Amino acid sequence: MKSVLGIITFFAFFVMHGQKPYDTNRFIDKSNLHTTKKLDSAVYYLNKGVTYYREQKDTINLINTLCHLSSLYDNVLDYGKSYDGYWDALILADLSKDEVSKARVYQELGWLYNSYRREEESLRYFNLSLKLKKKLLEEGKINRGYLISNYFAIVNCYRVNNDLRMSKVYLDSCEIHRNKIEPKQKSFYVESEKAYYKAAVGGNYKDAHFMLNEAKTFFQEADPSYLTVIYYLIAEVYRMENKFDQAIKYYKESLKFSEIYNRHLGYKQFNYEILSDLYYKKANYKEAFYFKEKGQELNEKIFGRSSRNNKHLIEIKDKFRLQKEKEKTLLKEARIEKLENQKRIAFLQNILMGVVVVFLLLYGILFVRNLRRKHKLEKEKTNEVMALKNRELTASALQLIEKEEFIVKLKESITKKNGVDVNAINRMISSFQNAPGGNWDEFDARFTSINQSFYNNIRKKYPKLGPTDLKMCALIKLGFSCKEMSSLMGITIESVHTSRYRLRKKLGIDKGTNLVDFMSAF
Repeated sequence: MKSVLGIITFFAFFVMHGQKPYDTNRFIDKSNLHTTKKLDSAVYYLNKGVTYYREQKDTINLINTLCHLSSLYDNVLDYGKSYDGYWDALILADLSKDEVSKARVYQELGWLYNSYRREEESLRYFNLSLKLKKKLLEEGKINRGYLISNYFAIVNCYRVNNDLRMSKVYLDSCEIHRNKIEPKQKSFYVESEKAYYKAAVGGNYKDAHFMLNEAKTFFQEADPSYLTVIYYLIAEVYRMENKFDQAIKYYKESLKFSEIYNRHLGYKQFNYEILSDLYYKKANYKEAFYFKEKGQELNEKIFGRSSRNNKHLIEIKDKFRLQKEKEKTLLKEARIEKLENQKRIAFLQNILMGVVVVFLLLYGILFVRNLRRKHKLEKEKTNEVMALKNRELTASALQLIEKEEFIVKLKESITKKNGVDVNAINRMISSFQNAPGGNWDEFDARFTSINQSFYNNIRKKYPKLGPTDLKMCALIKLGFSCKEMSSLMGITIESVHTSRYRLRKKLGIDKGTNLVDFMSAF
């Protein structure tokens, strides 16, 4: 026979940490006021809450109320209704992608299957919940207390099935995580499990009784309904010690509290069976028969062939799986259709984008080409205008040179004739002859107005060039001969040659480089 039915509600575990795992609502609050004495009223308010929140489409409150209602049915052994409510809550949590609620329902389903003595299914749902809660804890969506409640549930499940080795493994995990929250504060839920393990495996009955009595004192104020479990564990320790009278006393106390609070009624079955065995060993056959009969009646009610709950479970055991498969099929079809639509839209978008890109590319090419052509025409026009002006400047400069040469020749011709007042003629010539350097100033002013950036460009590259060097550069650019340069600058031809030689050195160019071509780049 299994040693103990480890049923503890999710909310009960969190009481020891002084926090509620889920928000309450007015229907749950009203139900809690009637759970102990008026179970029908408690069920009424929760059903009313389910109807209300379903109409309001308030999924969070609907799931919460369904879980409370299912937990209530579980505690009073109406497993069929409990089963229905949890599956309904799980479908809602799954559809709304509420992973916190989904983890909660998985754990509650684990308790339900544990109550129904289906170890494999119970552990499967406990582990599903545990896996999801570890993920949620890493994401910061829940605190560590939620994870501890899962370890505690698995401890109970293994204990129910007499696998105390695995029970101890998860009990240690429970303790490790609990110490990370409150290292110096005891958890009497965990302490009661440790006490049972000390007695069952180590035979340390004294410490077990001490720890369980401490837990009993705590739960008398914190959660009296849990005394059903504590008195059962105390009775178990006495039974291990072969102290049957004390064991009988506490099994009966466990029965009394389960009936007072309408919770943990699954312990009634174990209490009946064990009490029958103990009275049989004491040769009290009347009492043994009484408790045997009570146990069989309860067993038939819960698990027998005529049991309404049992039939209900048989009919709906695959309900969620069928529903999930149907939903997956519908979701898959919807996803495929959505993907196909997305592909079509993406294809059209790509075509449109391609057309836009090609259009922009062609427009860009034409724009750049037109811009270049326009720039080229403007540059050519500018060059033509500059060349024309430079030709005009050159012609003007040549006229000045010719004028100077004419005046010089006239002066020489007059000085050769006798009887002429040479001084008077020289004064007359000087009156219309430019002053020294006057020809250059006039030329330089006109050159600068036409070639505005020439001097700036050449100074920028060759900052050491002097005024005479710059004059030479301007005349070379316009293609003047040395003789013409001599006339404009008012210096000898030899000086012009010397200036050109010095200019080449400053520019760093050899004799093979054409100076006119070199200056045209500026």
